[in-house]
Amino acid sequence: QVQLVESGGGLVQAGGSLRLSCAASGRTFSLYPMGWFRQAPGKEREFVAAIGGSAGNTYYADSVKGRFTISRDSAKDTVYLQMNSLKPEDTAVYYCAASKNYKTTIVVVLAYDYWGQGTQVTVSS
Repeated sequence: QVQLVESGGGLVQAGGSLRLSCAASGRTFSLYPMGWFRQAPGKEREFVAAIGGSAGNTYYADSVKGRFTISRDSAKDTVYLQMNSLKPEDTAVYYCAASKNYKTTIVVVLAYDYWGQGTQVTVSS
């Protein structure tokens, strides 16, 4: 059974930092894309960042570019999201996602086959 377990969310003041982790189990995703999405109350789930498989190419939403960094430890089947210079508008539930094969695009919800349960990130002003 595949599981993605996120951790690292919490409450932080504007300008602060958090590091999210997502550990996969049940199969390996080291060759395939993994990503982070977020969903604020009353809004659709939106793309935040993604990282390719073996090549490790990274992609970011414009709203987080320069502030967030996605990385992965393939040996541990874990993906990270380092979030710096946090803003109140970053407040949302953050979801980890993993794809079971190669995709032509990895910045959309439909590219992913597995999802974590989500972790709350709250940024106070």
